Amino acid sequence: MGSKPDAFNAPSLTLKTASGRNRKLALASACSFAAMSLACGVGSAHAAENSINTLLEEVEVVARKRGDAERLQDVPVAATAYSGDQLEALQTRDLESLAFKMPNVQMDDAGTIKSTANFTVRGLGVNSSIPSIDPTVGVFVDGMYMGINAGVILDLFDLEGIEVLRGPQGLLFGRNVTGGAVVVKTAKPTEEFMSKVRFSTTAQEETNLAATVSGQISESVNGRMTAYYSDDKGWFENKANGNDNLGASTTWFVRPSFTVDIGESADLIVRLESGHVDADGPIGQNRGDFSQAIASSVGVTDWNNSEGSFEVAIDNEGWAETDWSQAIAEYNQDVAFGNGTITNILAWRDYETAGEGDIDSLPVHLFHSYSLIDQDQLSNELRYSGRFGNTSVTSGVYWFSQDLEYIEERNLLGGALVMAGGGVQDHTAKGVFTQADIDLNESWVLTLGGRYSSEEKSVDIASIIPGLNDCDRQGCATYDFSDREEWSAFTPKVGMQWVMSDTAQAYAVWTKGFRSGGYNMRNTAFGESPGPTDQEEQNSFEIGAKSQWLDGRVKTNMAVFHNTIDDMQREVNLPSETAGVAQLIRNTANATIRGAEFELMAAATDNLLLTMNLGYVDGEYDDIWLDLTGDGVVDGADYALDIPRLAPWTYGVGMVHDLQLGSWGALTSRINYNHRDASAYTDNNLGMLSEVEMVDFSIGFAPDSGNYRLALFGKNMLDEVSEGNDTQLPGMLGPVTLGPNSTFTPINRGRIVGVELNYEI
Repeated sequence: MGSKPDAFNAPSLTLKTASGRNRKLALASACSFAAMSLACGVGSAHAAENSINTLLEEVEVVARKRGDAERLQDVPVAATAYSGDQLEALQTRDLESLAFKMPNVQMDDAGTIKSTANFTVRGLGVNSSIPSIDPTVGVFVDGMYMGINAGVILDLFDLEGIEVLRGPQGLLFGRNVTGGAVVVKTAKPTEEFMSKVRFSTTAQEETNLAATVSGQISESVNGRMTAYYSDDKGWFENKANGNDNLGASTTWFVRPSFTVDIGESADLIVRLESGHVDADGPIGQNRGDFSQAIASSVGVTDWNNSEGSFEVAIDNEGWAETDWSQAIAEYNQDVAFGNGTITNILAWRDYETAGEGDIDSLPVHLFHSYSLIDQDQLSNELRYSGRFGNTSVTSGVYWFSQDLEYIEERNLLGGALVMAGGGVQDHTAKGVFTQADIDLNESWVLTLGGRYSSEEKSVDIASIIPGLNDCDRQGCATYDFSDREEWSAFTPKVGMQWVMSDTAQAYAVWTKGFRSGGYNMRNTAFGESPGPTDQEEQNSFEIGAKSQWLDGRVKTNMAVFHNTIDDMQREVNLPSETAGVAQLIRNTANATIRGAEFELMAAATDNLLLTMNLGYVDGEYDDIWLDLTGDGVVDGADYALDIPRLAPWTYGVGMVHDLQLGSWGALTSRINYNHRDASAYTDNNLGMLSEVEMVDFSIGFAPDSGNYRLALFGKNMLDEVSEGNDTQLPGMLGPVTLGPNSTFTPINRGRIVGVELNYEI
């Protein structure tokens, strides 16, 4: 790993192959994958039963925040959900790994600051690692909203499930979910004793060891302890120094949780978590026309920096360290009033990350950066869910507060120019909401609801401009910008659901979404204000249908949608000869985005399952106020640009097959193919994200008698290159010529093959 203070380096178990390169074997659980929301898994590890039957079971979701979870097929919400068994079977390590398996969904890591989410749903996303910029897709862990997009893509283990809700979810989930919401649910303590261990290792030198133990502590208290450790030796080769373990990291976390029965009608769930990540810096390519010539000038002559290459050549491998702690207390009380449930979720999270990276992505020191994020948040949601005659009601109040500090240092031209800045922000959000689902008769349900949200942000910002402020890696002594602003919005919802039968429903819904305004803590442009921006608002109309036939052996979900976005809030990335890159946070345009989605699961036989997902999105600008092309005028060339992160087509197919091996056990095979179109990354469309074809597989065995599952798995078998971002660098940086098309392009890993063992007691 790159050099850094107090680096944590843990030993790992490695084997040598015939070639002499360190390699690892891997053991992986074999279960199947259904591209839509289906329960997956082979049940207990010692049961070699037909996994197709398990796949046909229903997944329960909390998308409507009712007292009890509901079958996804009954809920009038476009969503894809995964059970905990399914996530383990897919060898799911983080949210990003699910991205290609859902229509119109991208869950990418920005690649600049480790574990920073650039999530996009239905063409609505942001391109930013600036922590003061609010996302369009909210992430919720056990009811806690993740206040910034940093620290979201972390390793996952021992989950009850994940729900990805598409379309604005502002009524029940609040602001900053105009694209959708990702709901992560960790596994709860059990009364019955259980334990499980998972060990996996790959040919690409990544070893994971995780374990869970759960059971009764006393008559009224159940406990669960989950521990996770990953030792990743790195996947990439650095052509600048011959290091073939670039991208190394170690990750660990522990998650104790407790349930307490408080009488017959109340319970308390307390979930704690603490973790640490120690890693190399961003893995960036520079795809500029002059990049190979610059590399050759310092002796790097065998570097391929083309779009389809995984090769990098950087002089600063960087580092990143992340620490977090959190506590979530959920209290549930059954009440006679409406035969309902009162739920209170109190949550706290402290998150800190610091790191250094090579932004010029060349084997010479032209543009290196350091950043620090320190965030502390506290929130509380109190809600009631009950039923009065023919009406189900969910109402609540919400409060959220966070303190945020950001520091960035830019070290340019071999240290000849060093500048630093950042800022501090106090942020408070409040909301009150009600949704009523009214049964008009046995077939029709009317939904009416609304949410009022208000936010306040106060900031002190030091622009990252030479000589303008007094900042270093420890903080800023002075600030050149201070401000305070408030935003508020009312987001109503009107919907109608037609329950045609126990196995089919259709729905139509209109709702509004709200994304708060904000400030730019990475202000690097002379004469530009750090904000504030106006709030972004969305009108969304959606029609959908869900159905199943042949006793649930065939299931389909589909939806069409039409969204209009007013005052679209964007981070406009521009090359800067004095700062490297300048980011302007602006309300750029009004836009319209429309599209459709389809998901299918069909059990062709008792031993063969087929899956399919298809998504299409189309968008256009209606009004533009900011010159996006950079030619000095707003004209037809600006209106002809593609909306960033809008990939027109996403689709995939999959197959799962069960084979009974006599009395030995069962062999389960899975293969999936998924496609995502190319899309623009920058507003001027000079930065692009590549078209990607993803092929994954697994072949697993579970014995008739035994308590383990064993599988071989492979990911990205076509060795496709995909990018976290594609930021344009200037042709000149001070007196140094970088040439045309110079970029900072962090790339993701290619082919990974391994094995995984799951053992249960």
